[in-house]
Amino acid sequence: MTGLTIRPAGPADLAALLDLYEHLNGTDRVLSAETSGRVWSEVLGHPGLTVLVGTVPSGELAASCTLVVVPNLTRAGRSYALIENVVTHATHRRRGHGRAVLDAAVAAAWEAGCYKVMLLTGSTDPGTHRFYAEAGFQQSKTGYQIRQPEFQAS
Repeated sequence: MTGLTIRPAGPADLAALLDLYEHLNGTDRVLSAETSGRVWSEVLGHPGLTVLVGTVPSGELAASCTLVVVPNLTRAGRSYALIENVVTHATHRRRGHGRAVLDAAVAAAWEAGCYKVMLLTGSTDPGTHRFYAEAGFQQSKTGYQIRQPEFQAS
């Protein structure tokens, strides 16, 4: 990996982030400009939520993930963190960009005093599982979810 700059996303990153998310789940509905703008404002203003982006020297977003730090009354009051929407643009894969963004998210969680970082993947691809294991994540818990009917197949 060379030349990747990792930073929190800002207001001007919305269009590029929406393009990048097409490489995460290409079956998602395209949001209207009004909806995406409203949701993006909510994301940027949400305490404890950071979207980290990795940009290449051309300025293109190559990778991203979302980190959410959650206050907690257990574990001596130490927060925990969730990582979601880990994605690398198809033309930038296998260059370490996804790993760099993921590592930055974990480092930010530790800096925030979190005692653990969790993520889930719906992928059945062994390469995806290997990616997370090589990044230090252990498959040591059982995850459950419930989805609204319109998102059952996602």
